[in-house]
This record gives sequence, structure tokens and C-alpha cells, in this order.
Amino acid sequence: MSQKIYCIASFKPKPGREDAVFRALQALEPNAHREDACLHYTVTRQIDNPFAQGTSYPIVFHEVWANRAAFEAHCQRREIREFFATHLEAEDGDIEDANVCVYTDEPADFDAPNLGTAGPKEA
Repeated sequence: MSQKIYCIASFKPKPGREDAVFRALQALEPNAHREDACLHYTVTRQIDNPFAQGTSYPIVFHEVWANRAAFEAHCQRREIREFFATHLEAEDGDIEDANVCVYTDEPADFDAPNLGTAGPKEA
């Protein structure tokens, strides 16, 4: 059974603060990559493309974590909490709004095999 957690964190910077938000988010990447259970952690910015005309917040973090506990531990790191306090929650922060969601790659009714540590019993 897959235990991976996929996180999409979208950010809407205040007008004129797009570059500052992007740089602040990029600064979080090195330490996140040091976390053993971090499988992917990349901030991206929206670009114009005629084949992808959808609307979204212009800055998006794409994250993949080995499991839910690892993702939740990451969220509790001081650096992450301080980022949100400084850039989103503070009145003078650079971010107007954020949308952070987590996902799984398993269907709701997936019949996951039990791969417990005990092997089959010998006859």
C-alpha cells in the first residue's frame, strides 16, 4: 500500500510581491530536501502557455512525502511555521492568500495487501 502524501501549496502574492514570495519559498527548499522522507519539494511559478490556459494562484509548491507522519512533521518545523507567520499571517506579509491541500494516489476502495513483518507460518 502506498503511504505517499502529495501536497500542492498554492500562493497568491500581494501585488508587486511575486518575486519576493518566490525567493522566500525557494529558500525553504534546501532544508526540506535534507529531510529523509522528502521525496520531492519544488516551488514553481506560473508561465503563459497556449496549451495550458487555466487559472490558479501564480506560485505553487509541489511536494511528495514518504508518508503522512513525515509531511506533518515537516509542517511543524520552526522554519515552516515562521514562513507562514511572517509571510501570510502577518498584516505586512507578502502573501495575500494560500491554499494548501494534500492528496493520496490510492483509490478509496483499494484492496491493499498486508505486508506485515511476520512471514507466512510454516506447516
